[in-house]
Amino acid sequence: MTWTAPEHWLRIETVDVHTEGEPLRVIVAGFPDLTGRTVLARRRAARSDHDELRRALMWEPRGHADMYGCLVMPPVRPGSDFSVLFMHNEGYSTMCGHGIIGVAKIAVEAGWVDGSGPERPVTIDTPAGLVRATAILDGDRVGEVRFVNVPSFAPALGQAVEVEGLGTVSYDLAFGGAFYAYVDADGLGLSLTPGGAADLIAAGRRITRAVCSSAGAGISHPDDPDLGFLYGTVFTGAAADPAHHSRHVCIFADGELDRSPTGTAVSGRLAILHARGGHAGDSEIVVESIIGGRFSGRVVDTATVGGHAAVVPEVGGRAWVTGRHEFLVDPEDPWRDGFLVR
Repeated sequence: MTWTAPEHWLRIETVDVHTEGEPLRVIVAGFPDLTGRTVLARRRAARSDHDELRRALMWEPRGHADMYGCLVMPPVRPGSDFSVLFMHNEGYSTMCGHGIIGVAKIAVEAGWVDGSGPERPVTIDTPAGLVRATAILDGDRVGEVRFVNVPSFAPALGQAVEVEGLGTVSYDLAFGGAFYAYVDADGLGLSLTPGGAADLIAAGRRITRAVCSSAGAGISHPDDPDLGFLYGTVFTGAAADPAHHSRHVCIFADGELDRSPTGTAVSGRLAILHARGGHAGDSEIVVESIIGGRFSGRVVDTATVGGHAAVVPEVGGRAWVTGRHEFLVDPEDPWRDGFLVR
């Protein structure tokens, strides 16, 4: 093709992957440099100075309501290979397990990190803290990625909130890089299958709003106030495969439905199980997604976060590359910054 874009158009390059079905658009070039001495400071800079580019890449016509993204940046914390900023249809998350798995795969296969042998360490600086991933190679390709997440804890178990149209809903609150309300799907008559997606999104939005407005929710993180917000609702239920522990469907941001089991949610679930005494040591569990994808999870250590007993979780999963893109932004396009039709 001989067509070329005018020089003054903005060009943004990405590598797209999916992790157990959940999309990840990894931004590798063209995004403006973000200022800030921490990743959380860079997160604030992206939100205040360049949010139109998040919308342009996540929203239609280049993306869709359930698109997810990852901006790769220079490292901040000592010992990290690079830093990342995760983004979605509503804003910027503080951690993302499926994103770690996807970007670690690209980092190893593209040669961003040095190493040899069948297991390659990738240390990633996230808004929530340092995450240590290990890419496990199958030949010259990454077959699986496991990562040791930030300490995860369950500050409130057995809570209840009144939710419009649902009545009294019981939930557990846990942090696994982000805060979630964990709700039993069977108790609300919800199906954790693709056919139940619309009902799950509607219920998840209502529950998240109700918990956020509840005076007793007490959602705060002792390390940084920017981490203290409810990211979404995780519905839990029985796994389709009896060999697996359970199934998760996470509704986060502005009604996004995670196609993967959600790595941060698996981390928080391990904290809940540990707090309830229902998880034996470092034994591994396997959690399914709404489409049957799976993440493994186990506790590798314990910790304390601001007085909360915490676990250090390890989560594992797989990712696949789906494409390489050069996105163009025509300054005369009236919809250059994106839009959503839900």
